[in-house]
Amino acid sequence: MSFWDIIWFIIVFFAFASYLMVLFSIVGDLFRDPSVSGGMKAVWVVCLVFFTFITAVVYLIVRGRGMNERSAKVYEQARQAQENYVRSLAGSGTSAPEQIAKAKELLDSGAISADEFATLKQKAMA
Repeated sequence: MSFWDIIWFIIVFFAFASYLMVLFSIVGDLFRDPSVSGGMKAVWVVCLVFFTFITAVVYLIVRGRGMNERSAKVYEQARQAQENYVRSLAGSGTSAPEQIAKAKELLDSGAISADEFATLKQKAMA
């Protein structure tokens, strides 16, 4: 093998890997979009299998803007879910006086003991 054969192999491998990434993005977007019927999804997949390159180009031209919007929507939902999870771990988004008041209500109702109230109060103050 010559030097140029190796360079050509690297170029072809890069193009193939890029093409696979595009195909996976298209399939992921296609099945993420609830507005596309099952029949149309099947047609797109069959066309991707038999007419891969031309179908990928047509899909990117026809539905490219929507791909970006759906992807941004998914990332925003994931970010929002993560923020909600972090808030839930950080004391459910309530302030220390609110947490102490809730603990006092539990103490008054008999749901927790005085020692448990003191522990909850220390956690809220920390």
